[in-house]
Amino acid sequence: MDLLWAVLSYVVPFVLVITIIVFVHELGHYLVARWNDVAIETFSVGFGPELLSLTDRHGTRWRLAAIPLGGFVRMAGGTNAPTEGEAEALAKYPPDMQPRLFTNKSVWQRFAIVAAGPFASVLLAFVLLYGLLLGYGRDVAPPVLQEIVVGSPAEAAGLRTGDRIISIDGFAIRGFDDVQRLTATAPERQVAIRFERDGVDQTTSVVPLAETVADRFGRPHRIGRIGVRNSYSATDYVHYRPNPLEAVGMTLEDMRFVIDRTAAFLGDFFVGRGDLQQLGGPVKVAEVSHQMAGLGFVAMVNLVALLSFNIGIMNLLPIPVLDGGHLFFYLIEALRGRPLGERAQEIGMRFGLAVVLALMAFTTVNDLFQQARTLVGL
Repeated sequence: MDLLWAVLSYVVPFVLVITIIVFVHELGHYLVARWNDVAIETFSVGFGPELLSLTDRHGTRWRLAAIPLGGFVRMAGGTNAPTEGEAEALAKYPPDMQPRLFTNKSVWQRFAIVAAGPFASVLLAFVLLYGLLLGYGRDVAPPVLQEIVVGSPAEAAGLRTGDRIISIDGFAIRGFDDVQRLTATAPERQVAIRFERDGVDQTTSVVPLAETVADRFGRPHRIGRIGVRNSYSATDYVHYRPNPLEAVGMTLEDMRFVIDRTAAFLGDFFVGRGDLQQLGGPVKVAEVSHQMAGLGFVAMVNLVALLSFNIGIMNLLPIPVLDGGHLFFYLIEALRGRPLGERAQEIGMRFGLAVVLALMAFTTVNDLFQQARTLVGL
């Protein structure tokens, strides 16, 4: 019974998180396709064997499948320029269906339909983060440096006790937690710091030292330290709740922060600073979902928002098979006035599939390796 409960405590939060994210992403494709009068054959959450399904009055089959690692919206007419064999199959659709085939829509209609999935993922992240900010606000302590560690990067950069941090890398600082967050996510990367001293704005730069620490769940993380501390007590924190307009700017800044730090994280691998322990696939998502479920509703909503945003952005990469790959093909078609040839599409799709499968295999194996290391105490 204990084993069953342990398994369910991982599986249920993981399935819930992934299902919400996949459903919203695919709903974006579905709605814009419907608005453009495209015939939709299937809306699937998950892959593999079908668990539940129903067919609506428009002829769309809505299905829930057994493998919750993605989903798809299958539209009549496919998503790319038809090959010779596919063109023959499309010709078999009755005349009244021809205008409703995806491939018979204009290139910009097809572009909008494909782009709607990533847009829906990003919009979901915005709505959730914005709602949490309005509903719960934030507890902030003054971003004033109370202690500088001797010999630290902060001391070398000329920072002193009493300095009030205004921004880091262009991101506004509203509390001391922001200082820690922005420096911790930049190990061994130079960050620009704007601060106020004696009423005068000044700037400096600092390179946080890399340090490996364990989170509350015992998992190691590589973070940056600049050597600043504070001794704020609970009474020093102020609950801050922005107005609706200010919350829009704060939410967009949080999303920009994720893009900035994700790009920097990926860039680290090209210069030899990448930390494989920070990469994750389905196993890690399941573990994090389990952990966030234990921390409560707000933590789970934050996780859904972060994953949805990352999926939306990553799907825009110009890799065939991903939405971004299709969008890249459509842009080429718009510029050339005709689709890419069958051979070029085939090569692109094979390359994209190889990249995606390789990345999935690598992250899954990496997840399992890290789990094994944790079990044996390494």
